Amino acid sequence: MTRAELKQQLLDAGIRPSAQRLAIYEFVKSTKVHPTAEVVYNTLRDELGSLSLTTVYNTLKLFVDAKLVTMLNIDDTFRCFDGDISMHAHFRCDSCGKIFDLEIKKELLSMAGGAEQFDITDVQLYLKGLCPECKKNNK
Repeated sequence: MTRAELKQQLLDAGIRPSAQRLAIYEFVKSTKVHPTAEVVYNTLRDELGSLSLTTVYNTLKLFVDAKLVTMLNIDDTFRCFDGDISMHAHFRCDSCGKIFDLEIKKELLSMAGGAEQFDITDVQLYLKGLCPECKKNNK
């Protein structure tokens, strides 16, 4: 997605696209690592000299509230952000801590008894265990 398209998404959500907001949004939308606010800050602070961690937290909250980004609360101590707002599940490896996106098939939703009577707009499904690489290394 181009920077102009990202800027337009912010405008469409009623968010003024300052240089800091646009850089934070671009980073979160372009990465697959599901960054924490600290990772966003550490990645962008040299590029954006006046950036503070508080600004990153406030900006990410603004994006979550506007439904441009999803906040993952996989456990009580770990919060990260996902720029992919499509319906999908997440797997967090207990060993390396990496988070992986997993497709949610419609059949899974149909297994939730009575779900068909609802208009489902979001699903939060978190799986934990060992990723294939850590599983191989533990043998």
